[in-house]
Amino acid sequence: MTGVASEPPFWERPLSSLTRDQWEGLCDGCGKCCLHKLEDEDSHPDEVRIYPTNVACKLLDRDSGRCTDYRNRRKYVPDCLQLTASRVDDLPWLPLTCAYRLRAQGRPLPDWHYLVCGDREAVHRAGQSVRGWTISEIDAGPLDHHIVDRPV
Repeated sequence: MTGVASEPPFWERPLSSLTRDQWEGLCDGCGKCCLHKLEDEDSHPDEVRIYPTNVACKLLDRDSGRCTDYRNRRKYVPDCLQLTASRVDDLPWLPLTCAYRLRAQGRPLPDWHYLVCGDREAVHRAGQSVRGWTISEIDAGPLDHHIVDRPV
């Protein structure tokens, strides 16, 4: 049959059209959103300065980049945000490589994203995850001692 257009894969569709499972499936497992960040209290509201750290939430499995208790995370980490399509644009601390941020901006997923390449380890091999350079908040001490000079 010629002239029949196939529907694009779910990750190429608008965020607002995704099912809950598709939404959750966008996450590449980098774990960067689970790193603590410091906000400069003196920065202008239109230009918030965020300082990333290498300190991970106590629930983050720093090898897999996944939450160890995602379903119950708010019980243990009350300030953990539920990311929604309507919130993506309001969270300046989301990683620049975050699939939710990229898709909200109408940009494609990177080649190393598992939905594109079929390999969940690709995010780690590409150096785009928390694997190998982070510390748990349980062991960290003061966050201002852990500011990193790398994009997250």
